[in-house]
Amino acid sequence: MTHKNTIAFKVWGRYALFTDPLTRVGGEKCSYHIPTYEALKGVAKSIYWKPTFIWVIDAVRVMKPIRSQSKGVKPLKMSGGNDLSIYTFLSDVEYQVLAHFEWNLHQPLLADDRIDGKHFDIAKRMLERGGRQDIFLGTRDCQGYVEPCPFDSEAGYYDDRDELAYGLMFHGFDYPDETGKNKLEARFWHPVMKQGRIAFNRPEACSIRKEIRVMGRKTFGNENVTSVSDEAVAWGV
Repeated sequence: MTHKNTIAFKVWGRYALFTDPLTRVGGEKCSYHIPTYEALKGVAKSIYWKPTFIWVIDAVRVMKPIRSQSKGVKPLKMSGGNDLSIYTFLSDVEYQVLAHFEWNLHQPLLADDRIDGKHFDIAKRMLERGGRQDIFLGTRDCQGYVEPCPFDSEAGYYDDRDELAYGLMFHGFDYPDETGKNKLEARFWHPVMKQGRIAFNRPEACSIRKEIRVMGRKTFGNENVTSVSDEAVAWGV
């Protein structure tokens, strides 16, 4: 099913590191074999985002073989020191992503900015330019690149594979300004890849959650957000 305000894009890079943020406090890190919902949502937000709407990731296709590579990394330590950790990255990754945006109804002060056509046009223009901000694949150590592409175009490496089920994995975060709750929660789910494609559960369909901490909501108003009309003029849409 294709939703309103849908974009499809290819994202690729030399390395990716998709992990559970709750367990990657320090030391060794090992990537999931597949991208998380939260990581792909971050890519979509780097292409174009405003607090007026929320990106929803519908599906992803794994286009290249899943390969990993371990590297020695010297993580930044606030207390000083020069420790060496081993990170296991995914290498030579490429994905096709299907995503759409929906209005953030928990930001009522931005109701006047809910203009379908303009936001959609800007999103497509930013995608054609490679994104409004730098693209990262799970972490800032992994630079990514994006370009528009038809979803389900080209042959993927796992297209002829029947089904591959994964165990419990991190899905994403529930932020207060998107849910209306005064707390930050982490979501988990059990992904299944069929013919190289993963259809993501919507955030509200994830039944397994863990509360992280109490957290206040961010409030945006017209006085601190550029209108979509001014945005369109600035970006030549």
